[in-house]
Amino acid sequence: MTTVRALLRLVAANNWEVHQMDVHNAFLHGDLRKEVYIKLPQGFTFSSPNKLPRLHKALYGLRQALRCWYEKLSTALAKAGFVQSYSDYSLFTYTRGSVEIRVLVYVDDLVVCGNDSEAIHKFKKYLGECFHMKDLGKLKYFLGIEIARNKEGFMLTQRKYALDIVSETGLLGSRPAATPMEQNHHLASGTSPFIPEPASYRRLVGRLIYLANTRPDLSYSVHILSQFMQKLRERHMDAALCVVLYLKGTAGQGILLSSRSNLQLSVYCDADWGMCPLSRRSLTAYVALLGGSPISWKTKKQKVVSQSSCEAEYRAMSIATREIMWLRQLLKDLGFQPNGPSRLICDIKSALYIATNPVFHERTKHIEIDCHRVRDSINSGVLTTAHIGTKEQLADLLTKALGKVQFSNLMSKLGVCNLHAPF
Repeated sequence: MTTVRALLRLVAANNWEVHQMDVHNAFLHGDLRKEVYIKLPQGFTFSSPNKLPRLHKALYGLRQALRCWYEKLSTALAKAGFVQSYSDYSLFTYTRGSVEIRVLVYVDDLVVCGNDSEAIHKFKKYLGECFHMKDLGKLKYFLGIEIARNKEGFMLTQRKYALDIVSETGLLGSRPAATPMEQNHHLASGTSPFIPEPASYRRLVGRLIYLANTRPDLSYSVHILSQFMQKLRERHMDAALCVVLYLKGTAGQGILLSSRSNLQLSVYCDADWGMCPLSRRSLTAYVALLGGSPISWKTKKQKVVSQSSCEAEYRAMSIATREIMWLRQLLKDLGFQPNGPSRLICDIKSALYIATNPVFHERTKHIEIDCHRVRDSINSGVLTTAHIGTKEQLADLLTKALGKVQFSNLMSKLGVCNLHAPF
């Protein structure tokens, strides 16, 4: 999904055309390379009772079907002159002179974009000759994500999906909540009664996880709720329903991928020290902005216990640096060469001092070596660091439950807006 958002951000900035194609019965196009035998269904007979029929083509339900289809498609794209990206194997690029075409594949759905209408038309005709394809026209709906385009850029929402969640829980007539989770919730140390059947909770959290593809405001809530899949209490279910009530009032909310030409990569990272009352591990979060539009975000618990807030923040910077390195390579594969270093923005000065000053050995001698990639990236000119106040830290939205005022303030700065909200 990060690749999808990054691609659409570049398409908006370059004013490219973007189309969508669908493959009919995609898995039936694959050719099997291994011997696979099938058992005949009840009611069918074979001439030799001691023999089984062997498959020559892939079928739905086979473990090899997806791989065979992908091999068939990638071979056809390679013959057309496309080059596969090493950053994301589902991305294929074509560059010939001034013609630029990008293809993003998700099973049987293809997003095709480029700067030449005639070249795109020829390529779609070529795909139609290779496979049984359906041209869906301009990109409007992809993987459950509603995509609207105007002069300001792309608006990505999952309004129908969100309303389905609210309807399924029976809360369409309830009063909406202002924030997805209340402050100081203490859900990890709750003592409310256990719920014996957590199936509905697991389904709800699973749907919220997918909804977070266009909703960075749900990242923290989904992270917290996902920890109680095995031992579910009544309070955990109430917290999940509170998120649904928040969706009730913000169903049309999504992210705006701006069409501005500025494509500076900036990453905000933050850490909440010792957040988990059970393991005392810190919470790491980052959000990556490409030209002011969010394309990547994540909330995750750190693997080890940090001994100070400075150490927790430094580990968060290391995780964000890994994302920066991958995003820079992805943007390069997409045809955009980042000019100059990317910005890594943090709100704790001591962590910034450690990243730029190797003299702080006493504070960092127990930290794993891989965390010091931040320092190496700074020295190589890949990124620069900057300090920001805590109230302006966008990643703060992904590390803790905030009040209504601060929550709304950070949401507006992050580029999250409601397409269906009244003026």
